[in-house]
Amino acid sequence: MSSQPHIVLPWFVRRTRLPLLSLRCPRCRSESATVGDGKFRVNANGNLLDVWLLVRCVSCDRTSKLTVHERTPVRSLDPTELDGYHANDPDLVASRLLDPLLARRHHFTLDWTESWRLDTPSAWHAVAWPVRVEVVFADPVPVRPERLIAQGLGLSRTEALRRIKCDVPPHRPTSTGFAFTVLPGD
Repeated sequence: MSSQPHIVLPWFVRRTRLPLLSLRCPRCRSESATVGDGKFRVNANGNLLDVWLLVRCVSCDRTSKLTVHERTPVRSLDPTELDGYHANDPDLVASRLLDPLLARRHHFTLDWTESWRLDTPSAWHAVAWPVRVEVVFADPVPVRPERLIAQGLGLSRTEALRRIKCDVPPHRPTSTGFAFTVLPGD
């Protein structure tokens, strides 16, 4: 018994902007904040540094600080990292914001709504069936595989679930790569 060869297609999940933070504002009690363009504040006291990531309330525009380093000796920080804090490096802002330890310390979660996009090959419907798709995440965007697959295939979630064989549970959010096979329709 031989199995049919699969055409393997890559799908990429990419971040389009930094996610919002679900963090209560002390002024207006709103639950949504943003890092905007991403700014750090660095304060030196002798040989000790404090580094904060600045966040802004979406509703009232109040700025708050999330502690990244507190009373840290200057020599213990990597010079490249320190330069990134001073230059407000966007990649460093993203890595600190996506750090689960920072989120746990400051009691916030990330709201990824409208913060990502799915890139798929444009003319893949003309290939032979079945089709094997490998999903790669450029950033840890938590998404339910069933929703991602339905969006990528242009089908309802029910129809997408009927036509796929997936390596991961389709109803549980994931932020790591996975693969699935699309079977031909009726």
